[in-house]
Amino acid sequence: MTLSVAPMKTGEADRVGRTTEDAGVGALRTERGNLPLELLDVRASITGLVGRTVVKAGFVNTHDTALEATYVFPLPDRAAVTGMKMTAGDRTVAADLQERAQARQTYDDAIAAGNRASIVEEERPDVFTMRVGNIPAGERVVVELTLVGPLVFEDGAATFRFPLVVAPRYVPGTPLEGPSVGDGHAQDTDLVPDASRITPPVLLPGFPNPVELGIAVEIDPAGLELGEVRSSLHTVVTEGTTVSVTPGENVDRDFVLRLAYQGNSSAVVCVPDLDDSGEGTYQLTVLPPESEAPVRPRDVVLLLDRSGSMSGWKMVAARRAAARIVDTLTADDTFSVITFDDRVERPAELGSGLVTATDRHRFRAVEHLAAVRARGGTEMYEPLRQGLSALADAGSGRDPVLVLVTDGQVGNEDQVLRDITPLINRTRIHAVGIDTAVNAGFLGRLAAAGAGRCELVESEDRLDEAMTHIQRRIGAPVVTDVVVSPGSDLPRLPTAIYPGVPLVALGRYRGAAPESCTVRGKTRDGADWEETVAVREHTSSAVRSQWARAALRDLEDRYAAGDRTLESSIVRTSLRFGVLCRFTAFVAVDERVVSDGTVHRVVQPVEQPAGWEPQAPGLPMFAGGPPAFAAAPSPFAAAPVSFDAAMPPPAPQALHARSGGRSAPKQAPIAPPGSMPMPPAAEPADLREVVTREIGRLEQDAALPSWERRDLLADLASRLGILVGGRTGPAYEPLRALFAEITAGGDVDRLWARTLEVLRGFVAGKTAEPERRRRFWR
Repeated sequence: MTLSVAPMKTGEADRVGRTTEDAGVGALRTERGNLPLELLDVRASITGLVGRTVVKAGFVNTHDTALEATYVFPLPDRAAVTGMKMTAGDRTVAADLQERAQARQTYDDAIAAGNRASIVEEERPDVFTMRVGNIPAGERVVVELTLVGPLVFEDGAATFRFPLVVAPRYVPGTPLEGPSVGDGHAQDTDLVPDASRITPPVLLPGFPNPVELGIAVEIDPAGLELGEVRSSLHTVVTEGTTVSVTPGENVDRDFVLRLAYQGNSSAVVCVPDLDDSGEGTYQLTVLPPESEAPVRPRDVVLLLDRSGSMSGWKMVAARRAAARIVDTLTADDTFSVITFDDRVERPAELGSGLVTATDRHRFRAVEHLAAVRARGGTEMYEPLRQGLSALADAGSGRDPVLVLVTDGQVGNEDQVLRDITPLINRTRIHAVGIDTAVNAGFLGRLAAAGAGRCELVESEDRLDEAMTHIQRRIGAPVVTDVVVSPGSDLPRLPTAIYPGVPLVALGRYRGAAPESCTVRGKTRDGADWEETVAVREHTSSAVRSQWARAALRDLEDRYAAGDRTLESSIVRTSLRFGVLCRFTAFVAVDERVVSDGTVHRVVQPVEQPAGWEPQAPGLPMFAGGPPAFAAAPSPFAAAPVSFDAAMPPPAPQALHARSGGRSAPKQAPIAPPGSMPMPPAAEPADLREVVTREIGRLEQDAALPSWERRDLLADLASRLGILVGGRTGPAYEPLRALFAEITAGGDVDRLWARTLEVLRGFVAGKTAEPERRRRFWR
């Protein structure tokens, strides 16, 4: 059985009771139940340019039967997850890292046997799923993850970024038949076969999230001169060397902390393995050389994402960023501007190819960018293909550059990377990620595949600073054809050094640690460049874990690009170095039997990312419709229903699936908007059969308790939004007004009677009485 649990409406806050004996300290309890996740605590320790983090997720069960909670959450994409443990009361169980299929079997067997258990799996480099099962009634369980990862350092500042929410992602492709592989709102498709595992339900806008967030970061400069420390998205307080977020901050945006460091220098650290294998790991950091050589002429393709998820401040920032990039071009450069959602467009005056960056052409491009508005879905492969194809014929004396401005919120990352990799050739790909909860994992992988840079812009306030960095990067790297000695098979080492960005290379060595490492390459003017750095030995295990994580990411990207023979190597590397990957999982099982194996399943809804604008019903931000919002916290919860402006109303049987966690039937595949004429809107008569079914259900359920009927009304409201979405005219006004009334809440009996009255009137062809609606609101 699946429970869909949502937070309280504002009017219910007065009925909240805290610290009840059967719920435990800190539990939010209402007559509608409560969310299972009550605590998210992040404790980080930064030493120089390395961050060690412990993440605790606390779950509570206030139901009267055992609970299984599922939580889809993000982690830093470059961090290595090296450990996990589960604590309940005075019992703590350390997790084992196992091959993923084996770990799932271990977990499922434990749940069936009545044991308390937890499992953590990687879905994407920065998206993970945690399941905690057999939480007894009234009990709390805390799952703790240990991470280690590098801080990004560029232009004299290090950045510690910790993501807190998985933003809704566009899911293209044809829906697959059969049950979904996860509990998310999106249907699995041929392009994103695990879409249901990366699309958690989203809290309705305006609803409070009772998750208590704690973040504390202890900073040790480790010999570097530390300047200003600032947080760009959260309010923080500083006590000594520790920076903490203030109480009451929401789990709806990335935590970003920037540390101004002075005195960074080239260095090599070698860490021998502790198992006497005669091997070790090295980390090389080399500062970029100064370069006065002129930048070579460039062929530049600028891709601007104008999809629905880019609405609001992101669209404003993206237009400014794109215009700044166009302004950096000179008459020696050629360029093309492409804007895209589920359609690809170019400035009409500039044609479909590359044009010289004259003042006139740049003006036309900026004029086109200024008129761009957010709309549609994020079909990212086609604009990337067109952009890379346009750059394929770049001359030997010119640098081909592709710049992508986006939030990266797509679910088909593997498919995009697989299909564009053969097209990259010499093109350098730079990604500009704009969002408070950016898909940094995908954009980082994309930039790495194109030997470029990824710049993240989390707020409009930081846009100017970020654009200064971007302009320096897209000019040209100061060193190319980089070779590091000693080399390493895994991961693939960087091939370029950019202005203001140190080269950081990780590798493995055999035998005694080398006395030095050497980096060679070519400068902009074609001259040879070389730097040799002396080695110092160290015992930090962080270097070994960071290498393993980088190696696994490299292997996984090659696997996604089509090399399916790498799975065994990925598993072997993950298990040997104790670092989580997509083919392994951490699983913890408590030997104590705490239930009979029967559990209620609850999927933890997440907050809508800060700065995102609520999507209008007709805006196809996602393939098949916008994300489902958690709205019906009941054992009789409706399955989320998708809709799209370019598809007819769902069939009646797809509108109601409320019992036992059954999913709504799969809908037929649809073409993206713009690829086919929009069908005419259905007449009211076409919907009366659907509404008649709803009336029958209401009449059948009229004797249910008030709390359950409230849930069913909330369920009905979500379907009403679909029925009237994008439709205008007096015939639909009663349904539209009823949707607002149910959403506003109030006395259940009155709402129930009002709903039957309006639905019966709609079937009979009557319009609503304005005066009666006004009386209802008094």
